[in-house]
Amino acid sequence: MGVQRIDVSATTTAPAALVHALLRDGASWPTWSPIGSFELESPGPDGGESVGAVRVFRTGRVTSRERIAEVVPDRRFSYTLVSGLATKDYRADIDLTEGPGGTTVRWHSSFRAKVPGLGGVYRRSLTSFIRQCVDGLAAHATAQAEAHPRP
Repeated sequence: MGVQRIDVSATTTAPAALVHALLRDGASWPTWSPIGSFELESPGPDGGESVGAVRVFRTGRVTSRERIAEVVPDRRFSYTLVSGLATKDYRADIDLTEGPGGTTVRWHSSFRAKVPGLGGVYRRSLTSFIRQCVDGLAAHATAQAEAHPRP
């Protein structure tokens, strides 16, 4: 079973700190993504949505449990899938690169399909879902930055 990879990017005029804050706040995800609801199942050892925290997202009939794997302030937010999809070894890294025109959001993930031969099907479906997440995050961050401009 081969490793499947997804790599989606978008740019927002918002600063990286604002984008990172949205990623860290699971409760904001239903606002800017196709996700229906959020619940913090268990906080990380440092409290709240820190590394090790398990977050539950529901979208339609799908419930996924994700563990925060890495947090680099204003630069990276990573998570692994605990349960909910027919994948193994799922990890997503969301990298933020701030430049003069704003922040580029690069959401890249990899996984293996639990069912042989279905990796491409899962990759296409997840790519579409992640594209909606990235585009929604970029648009929402832009709107937030415009509503509350930096001095």
